Amino acid sequence: MSRRKVREPKEETTTLGPAVRDGEHVFGVAHIFASFNDTFIHVTDLSGRETMVRITGGMNVKADRDESSPYAAMLAAQDVSQRCKFLLSHPSTCGAIYCSML
Repeated sequence: MSRRKVREPKEETTTLGPAVRDGEHVFGVAHIFASFNDTFIHVTDLSGRETMVRITGGMNVKADRDESSPYAAMLAAQDVSQRCKFLLSHPSTCGAIYCSML
């Protein structure tokens, strides 16, 4: 009689979060929501539980009619990048940081 072939169980690693290339360090995920009325940019850690930066287009303009403009979205993106750079230069606030936008 021949011996039975036994399959060895393969170990599969499950990762939650964005796909990361080799040598790339990601500290968070940028959730971007753009509606007809406003633009929201919300940067969280990889699990999505802790908020690093949360900016809307309406926070940067004075007139309500300008909240939905591309200019307000551009200002929000600039503000988010400045705050991510601040967190990068002050590692005591968040640890090692590399901002990766999706």
